[in-house]
Amino acid sequence: MAQPHYEEEVLIHSVPVAQDKSGVLVSVTRERAQWETINFSVRRLIAGQYWQSNTGDQEAALVVLGGKATVDWGEGPQEVGRRKDVFSGYPYAIYLPSQTFFEISAITNCEFADCRTPSSAPLGPRIINPADCREEIRGGGNSTRQIVDVIRPEFPADKLLLCEVYTPGGNWSSYPPHKHDAHNPPFEVDLDETYYYRISKPEGYALQRLYDAAGTRDNTLTLIDGDLVLIKDGYHPVVAAHGYDVYYLNVLAGSARSMAASDDPRYVHLRKSSLERDPRVPLVHASGWEQSS
Repeated sequence: MAQPHYEEEVLIHSVPVAQDKSGVLVSVTRERAQWETINFSVRRLIAGQYWQSNTGDQEAALVVLGGKATVDWGEGPQEVGRRKDVFSGYPYAIYLPSQTFFEISAITNCEFADCRTPSSAPLGPRIINPADCREEIRGGGNSTRQIVDVIRPEFPADKLLLCEVYTPGGNWSSYPPHKHDAHNPPFEVDLDETYYYRISKPEGYALQRLYDAAGTRDNTLTLIDGDLVLIKDGYHPVVAAHGYDVYYLNVLAGSARSMAASDDPRYVHLRKSSLERDPRVPLVHASGWEQSS
């Protein structure tokens, strides 16, 4: 099991916020994470309320986890959000370059992830619709999972990469175990990463094993709904508890805008598995639940 001091370094629990209240559910700064890459938070807004911010010296991606809102960065309000929650469909997201003032206004109660990394690139703001996201089904048997790419390497951003991953109950994900902690393109690049978890039922959970290539660290975390895990190095496979579907939002940034990673050589042969795909996948579809305004 995880050593207490290590768990405190990489696992951040959400804080309780009443369902009828706005507030920040979970947050980590670069200083708290002790890295130079990712700031991450999740915020809830109650219908009729708004929140203003400026990206400053960072680029940002706002991922609507659930609910409906408008976003305005000076060109007039644009409506975003369609799914009730992360298990109800593909996301809306907003990409904002550095030095951009913006306002989010909640049409319904909504929650969104705020993902940022340092940048000075002169890029343009953009709405990412569910139809802009790309789906990939990976693995077979009980390692089948669904990946929804939100910001891919070819997207016109500076450093950010984002995807959502859906793992049916009892299945493995981020598997075979892989790492991305060395800059050796095109085979591997050095990326920091966050895993933000949502579980399909309140009592559900996931397990994530974190271990390094040298064999000097091997820890297992128990994750519940709303937990945030910081991946600084090493291998990091996930398994969903039987009976509970698991979602996580991955945010990555580092030495290159590439998803290149290297597998643990002991398990790389599992990529050649001929197992049939789990028929439960895909768990979500682009044309998800439409929330009334």
